[in-house]
Amino acid sequence: MKALLLIDIQNDFLPGGRLAVPDGDAIIPLVNDLQPRFELVVATQDWHPAGHQSFASSHAGRQQFEEIDLHDLPQVLWPDHCTQASAGADLAPALRPERIEAIFRKGTSVEIDSYSAFFDNGHRKSTGLADYLRGRGVTEVYLAGLAADYCVYFSAKDALAEGFAATVLTDATRAISAEGWARAQDDLRQLGGRLRASTELFAV
Repeated sequence: MKALLLIDIQNDFLPGGRLAVPDGDAIIPLVNDLQPRFELVVATQDWHPAGHQSFASSHAGRQQFEEIDLHDLPQVLWPDHCTQASAGADLAPALRPERIEAIFRKGTSVEIDSYSAFFDNGHRKSTGLADYLRGRGVTEVYLAGLAADYCVYFSAKDALAEGFAATVLTDATRAISAEGWARAQDDLRQLGGRLRASTELFAV
């Protein structure tokens, strides 16, 4: 079975949000059109407690987008975003929810960030997504969402490591950094991932 993974299509990652991805809202109509083409659709949400250690505001004297060492892991310091139960953490209102079977929340531990839909950044705790997909008979995942060079990339990377065939739908994602996205694409290709426009795969 093929599953569509909708990664972090949340208000804070859209224009006007606290950590807006350029042109992030442009993917939503396409994502809505793609959903009926999959037997299973799953979404993820960044869901950070207040005071999360990935927030620059949690580190006195540090600036947003600095990189630090956090518990032996590299960590970009982000603006406060997707705080639990905030409007910014909500899925985008324009995202059609009818076919989303489950939502997996990540970044819920205050001490460690979680870019991937499958694990935190240290692979210390699983979200349970891999077991859920296996239980539903999924062998292939297609990824859309935000941001291409962070949460989509790390989710695709972990999907491959967990034994799923993984395709990033390049027209259904947007990146924070073009350079970072180029590096991520090279890495995914080397790992056996596919990067394809949805128009190459589906009549949308």
